[in-house]
This record gives sequence, structure tokens and C-alpha cells, in this order.
Amino acid sequence: MHGWGANAQDLASLTPYLNLENYYFVFPNAPFPYSYGSFGRAWYDLAIQNQGELAQIQDRAGLAQSRQLLIDWLLTLESQTGIPLEATILAGFSQGGAMTLEVGLDLPLAGLVVLSGYMHQRQQAFPATFPPILIIHGTQDGVVPIAAARHTQSELIQAGATVEYQEFPMQHEISREAIARMRTFVTNIPESRHF
Repeated sequence: MHGWGANAQDLASLTPYLNLENYYFVFPNAPFPYSYGSFGRAWYDLAIQNQGELAQIQDRAGLAQSRQLLIDWLLTLESQTGIPLEATILAGFSQGGAMTLEVGLDLPLAGLVVLSGYMHQRQQAFPATFPPILIIHGTQDGVVPIAAARHTQSELIQAGATVEYQEFPMQHEISREAIARMRTFVTNIPESRHF
């Protein structure tokens, strides 16, 4: 899932680099128009405090609606693709990474990948069981600071999740090293989680 101000095509170009044969990729568009440009989309509205720093989530306008729309869409995927939710890996970049955790922790997914993302304050209890989770973040990220990723990792581990965590010397981006790490995570998900 794409980040704030991007769209579904933004991450589609990464699929050849992932080199995952026999995987089916789906790239959803966020439901809301991006307030600061004509082509982008947003999962919910953000109030920016300082340019170059983490967007302060003071106004989560649209988050509840976006969460429900995303859950509803994920529940229809099996009828569209023939792939059950238990064999689906949900991944997102930046705000898309936040949405990955927002909905992915509460669904029976095969795995979650959070790229340069963060976790919202949970409005509900953590689930009893978790899918495997990979968090990748850049140590030089000026949009979502590395502290957000470290905090997310810590919270998830304290809640009982198994988290693979990787930092790279990169900014708010997806490097080739991050793509290779993501591929390793996906291919190592136990077969018992696949159909």
C-alpha cells in the first residue's frame, strides 16, 4: 500500500525487483484525494507541523472509514484472486505501512511488511496471535524518524509478536537492500501459513 500523496502505481514498479514468481500482486488506491496535489491519494488526513519532520497525526480525519474500507476490500480478495487471506501478505510504505499495522494485526494474514512506517496508538487490545512481521526503516529518514520504527518494534514485541527488524542507512525510501530483505522475509514465511 502506497504512502501519503502517492497512488497505487507508485509501488507497482518494485515487483520485478522482488523476483517473486507465483505471487499475485494487488495495489490498492487510498480512498481519499491528497490535499496538496492533483494525482495523489491519502489513507487519512495529516496535519503537518514542520516540513521534513514526522507528520503529526493530530487530525486522523478519515482513518476509521479508511480502516473499514480496507478491511472490506481485503475480505473480498479471495473471491477475486482465489487466494485466501491466510496466504496473503499485506505490505505498505509510510502511511501505507501505518495502515498495514492498523488492519493487519486484526486479520488472519500470512505476514505483514512495514516499510518506513509507524503504528497508530491502538484503539483496541492487541490480538492473541500475530502474523509474522517485518519492519524496515532508514536511519536517516527525515519524514518518519527512526525512533517511530524502534517504538513500533518495542510495542509489538511487548505485545507478544514475532518481529523481524532491519535498519538501513537510507532516507524515506525503499532501497534495493530493503527490497532484498523483504523478498527473504516473504520466501521464509512458513508453508503452513500458505494454502
